[in-house]
Amino acid sequence: MNSIDWLSTPEEHDYPAAESFLNLLMTADAVIVVVNELKAAPINYFKAKDILRASKLVTLSEENHHVSHNLKKIKNKDALSPVLLLRGKLQADVPLTIADGYHRICAAYLFDEDCEIPCKITGIDD
Repeated sequence: MNSIDWLSTPEEHDYPAAESFLNLLMTADAVIVVVNELKAAPINYFKAKDILRASKLVTLSEENHHVSHNLKKIKNKDALSPVLLLRGKLQADVPLTIADGYHRICAAYLFDEDCEIPCKITGIDD
């Protein structure tokens, strides 16, 4: 299987996208803290299949416009942006939250479920 090209850091517009999504789940003050932690977090790598399992989200199909767009980028060897994650809490049955990058994760999974995806990850209790 061919590999996927990734940027070394998330694109600047990924953070406002994560902030917009997280504002649906958290207070504005908590979102500011989490986004700042994501900006400062190092890059870690997790398999596409593990990210999806931990998030408890379904894999979107390539019929999804954004997934299809990202699959084309993968096939054209255009680099994708790393994803932004908020760690879940296993004991409380709280899944991993994909703050930004769900479509990129789905595209990567469809291309190669075992691929390693660069991620910035944080959690309120870290």
